[in-house]
Order: sequence, then C-alpha cells, then structure tokens
Amino acid sequence: MPRSSSPFRLLRLTWALWAALLVLPGAGCKSESVAPTATPEAPAAPGYLLTSTLIGEYTNSAVAARVAEIPFVGALAKYPIKVYRLTYRTLGTDGKEVTASGALLVPTVAQALPLLSYQHGTISPADESRAPSYYSSRSEIWSAVSVLASNGYIVSAPDYIGYGASKALAHPYEHAASLASASADMLRAAREFCAKEKVALNQKNFLLGYSEGGFATMALHKLLEEKYASEFTVTASAPGAGAYHKTAFARYILQSKQPLDFLSSYVWVLATYNKVYGLNRPLTAYFKEPYATRLQANPSSDVPQLPEQLFTAQLRSGVLNGTYQPLLSAFQANDIYDWKPKAPLALFHGTADDYVPYFNSEDAYKAMQARGASQVELRPIQGGNHFTSAATYTLGAYAFISQYY
Repeated sequence: MPRSSSPFRLLRLTWALWAALLVLPGAGCKSESVAPTATPEAPAAPGYLLTSTLIGEYTNSAVAARVAEIPFVGALAKYPIKVYRLTYRTLGTDGKEVTASGALLVPTVAQALPLLSYQHGTISPADESRAPSYYSSRSEIWSAVSVLASNGYIVSAPDYIGYGASKALAHPYEHAASLASASADMLRAAREFCAKEKVALNQKNFLLGYSEGGFATMALHKLLEEKYASEFTVTASAPGAGAYHKTAFARYILQSKQPLDFLSSYVWVLATYNKVYGLNRPLTAYFKEPYATRLQANPSSDVPQLPEQLFTAQLRSGVLNGTYQPLLSAFQANDIYDWKPKAPLALFHGTADDYVPYFNSEDAYKAMQARGASQVELRPIQGGNHFTSAATYTLGAYAFISQYY
C-alpha cells in the first residue's frame, strides 16, 4: 500500500525545495457546537520589545552572492544590512503572555524606509534552525528575503509561537488568529526597536508569505485592517498558496478518492484544532487503527495516502454531512477567504498545486470581488505545483509590492 512520508520528513523536503527555488527564475459525532477562539488581544502593559541582539552585518555584495546563480536578482541588493534577533511579548492561544522571537533585517541607509512583514512557511519541529531568528543559511530569509532588505525594506520576520524563544510550546499550525497576532506584535516590536535605535521608518507596510506563510499573511492583513487600522496601514500584500478556505479544503480531503501526498500535514492541522478549540477528542475519533495508536505514540509516523484509509467513517460523514459541529466551527474560525480588503492584494497560486489546491485563492478572489474589493488580483501560476511555483511567487510578489514602494 502506498504511504506518504511522515509529516516532518515531508515538510523538511518541502522547505528544502522552497529554499532552493527561491533563487531560481521559474521557480458517531455529536452535534454540539464549540465557541471558536477569539483573536488574542494585544498584551495590556505598554511595550512589546524585550531584547535585541545583533546577529551580524553583511555587505550588499555578500547578500548578492547568496543568489549568484541569478545575477539580475543579486543586482537588487543595494545596501549593507544588519540582522537582529528580537524577543517580544505576545499572547498564546490560551490568552497567556508568551515571549516570542523573530529576525529584523535593517538596511544601512539614512532615508526612511518601509516595513515589510515576512511570514515564513511550514517548519517541522525537527527543523527548528530554519526559524528566522536563527538566520541560518537553511532559512527562507537568508537569500531572497535578505535581498529584499538590501533593496530597501526593513524586514520583520516572526518565528511564530512554537519556534525560537517559544520553542518549548507546540506550534499552533495553521491557526489564523495566533499567526496573525504573533506577526502583528513582531511588527510592534520592530517599530519600538527602530524608534530606540533611531532607524527611520516611513508609513508604508508590506506583507509577504508563501504556503503557511501565505495563510499567515492573509490572516495578518485581515487583522490589521479590521482591528488595528488606526495603528497600521497596509500598503500592499501578496500572499502565496495559502489554505484560506479551510472548510472547503477539509471537504476536498475527506471526499477525495485519489491518493493525496499531503495527508500527513493535515494530521498536524487536526491536532492543532483539537487542542486549541478545546475539542479534546481522542485520536481514535479522527483516525482509523492502527494509525491512531501510531500517531499517539509518534506524531511523525507514516500515514496512508488515501483519506478513506486514514480517517474514520464517523469523521468523514460528520464533516461532509455538516453534523460534526465542533470541528466544523474550528474550520470556519480559520476561513479567512471571505472579507473585503482595502489595500491592494495579489493572490499568487499554482494552478496545479495538489498540496494546497488552487481553489483556495480562487475562492478568496471571488468572495472579495463579491464584497466590492476593488484592488484584489488573482495571479495564477499556470501549471505550477506547490514547489515549482515558489520561485515564480517570490519574483512576482516582489514586482507587485514594488509598484507601491
């Protein structure tokens, strides 16, 4: 029987490919309800920034050398950059204060610059060193994102809860509210750092991210415009290949008769929602044996590729028939496709993406258009899958936000 890789081995492969592509040009259920968790409020006490540590200083030629295979990308690097590790205050999914971390990339230039929030993609617990605050050569921010900074953007790159300073906590995978709040609080800490160090900021704010980072970018954009518009004005955002329509995605998975390579990742999503939303169901409510027992012992154990072999009949019928309200409420709390953005937004997505299906971006575009959003664009990457579209996204997203620089 064909089996998918474990979620963590699969994700390590995913982001190894993503790091390489960054520099390529192509590249029986109850019907009870559950109250979704609210977006965490900002910490009550003044100030977000806790510490700042200089990681290193890099010349623009050193940054350009990281993308030497593509000289025209390297030519975008204009300024030396300093990279800092920030720790800051945010709130966890339980509403308690958490010390989080992230990287801040600061170009060495006198003029006032825009702030760019970069939300990274999926990082497995085994790949902790890929989190932005380590600034390792294996991270997403080492190459193309550093070129962006060297081109004249102050880049705020949150680790999210579960990595860096908060690595003792479980990462709330694909949980929109905490991804958004951790990213927003990192932006606040970045502003405080810039004020303290007399780094000049202008009033422009850009948002980028791919895959889980695309989902986080969309959640952040929504949060900033709906709750913190008086504090932040989003200038433009370009999320890529995010799972914005969770309810439709769940139905797509559970009714599929075809092998799906990404089921191991969805095990992580279910585990997150089961905990964060207080469902607290045993794994046997979601997964058939022997997989429930194996996953209980080792969350990274292999799972089959066919949904009907992995998920229980009760789970599948409960979601597809609309009777498993607790879990449906959790999916709906993470549906972030149907709202009206004010700032320019470009949705990038590979049309052949079988990891995060293209309909997620298409549904968002149609829903936003129906609400009267006038500056939303759908940018299909024709024939691209989740991995081959990453580099095309990076270059396209940079071109898109550059219009508003």
